[in-house]
This record gives sequence, C-alpha cells and structure tokens, in this order.
Amino acid sequence: MMFKDRLDAARQLSKALAKYQGQNPLVLAIPRGGVPMGAWIAQALNGQLDVVLVRKLRAPFEPEVAIGAVDDTGLAYLSPYAATLGLDPQYVKDEIKLQMKTIKERRKQYSQARVPVEVKGRVAIVVDDGLATGATMMSALKATRQKQPRHLVCAIPVASPDALAKIKPLADEIICLSAPEDFMAVAQFYRQFPQVDDEQVFAFLKASAQAAPEGHH
Repeated sequence: MMFKDRLDAARQLSKALAKYQGQNPLVLAIPRGGVPMGAWIAQALNGQLDVVLVRKLRAPFEPEVAIGAVDDTGLAYLSPYAATLGLDPQYVKDEIKLQMKTIKERRKQYSQARVPVEVKGRVAIVVDDGLATGATMMSALKATRQKQPRHLVCAIPVASPDALAKIKPLADEIICLSAPEDFMAVAQFYRQFPQVDDEQVFAFLKASAQAAPEGHH
C-alpha cells in the first residue's frame, strides 16, 4: 500500500475514523510528521487539534535508532532492544534530560499558537505518519491515557507488525491501514515524504486554534 504523501494518508485515515464525526474528537498529533495529518483529520471530523509531546531517545552514535521515548511528564520508556546495548546509565539519563528540554521548549513555543486542550472525558485520537519501532507512540498513548480520555484511539497509516503488537494493549482501538511484513521504514510507503519543520507545526496549530475558538479552556 503506497500513499502519495501525508495528506493522502490523512484522507484515508479520516474515512476510517468517520464514525467519530460529530463527537468533537480531540486529535492529538505527534510532532512533527503527525501534525499536518492531524490537522486534516481534525478538520474532516469536526474535531480539535492538539499535539502530544513525546520524543524518541536516541541510541549513542546512531541518532536515527530509537532506544525508547519520553513524554512531557518525564515518564521514560526504554525498549527491550536498549537493554541489549549495554548502555551507560549516565548516557540514558543525559539523553532523557536533553529530550525533556526539547519538549519544554516546544511546549513553550507551541503554546504561543494555542493553549493545550483538556483531554479528560473526550474521544482522543493519537495520530502519527507511521510506526517503525513504536516507541514514540507507546509513550504518546501512555501519556494520553493518564489524562483520562473517554475513549483512546491510535490512528496510523502504516506500521511494522512488531510495533503494532506493542501498542495494541495501550489503546482502546487501533486503526492502521497497513502493516506489511516487509516493513523497513515509514518513508518507503510514501511517494513524497518531506521533513516537517517547527514553523509548519506552529502554523497548523495556530490555524486550528482560530478555527475552533469555542473549545474548553
């Protein structure tokens, strides 16, 4: 299954999420790649958009490889793979600290665009552009669950079967359009997969805040 770009993926996901239209769902996007998709889905479902701030923890010398993730409360998750690396505990502590600092900076920056939206008692749909290890999504779902949504949905266009199995117990419902056995990387399922930068995230949040001013503060 190939997607033209993130918008195409978001369009297909919003069809699969159509039953939540009219329930004022809160779409929580994982920055940065999930944000353009979340904006489209929130609009399609007449919901609200916000971000869930989690950061992957990077393997030493291999920043692309995730050894886990941390959320904005400082709750860190380390993958089983991390245990096999014999990591220096100090490295892990420093990496958590560094990513927490990034989360704080982003929270500050993003909250100029909009006030974080209350999750409690709502249908919360956590969105990203795909799952490779699933570490970031695991953190995002755990962080969102702590805020007591009425119903927690995870929506992704594509995931590795392994990542899908890991996140299953963490959401009430998982909508995944494709989980191919030959999964290598998220980008392989998109014809166009440009980087999303902070300015774009900021613009999406700002636009959605203006579109839904009557939300709860």
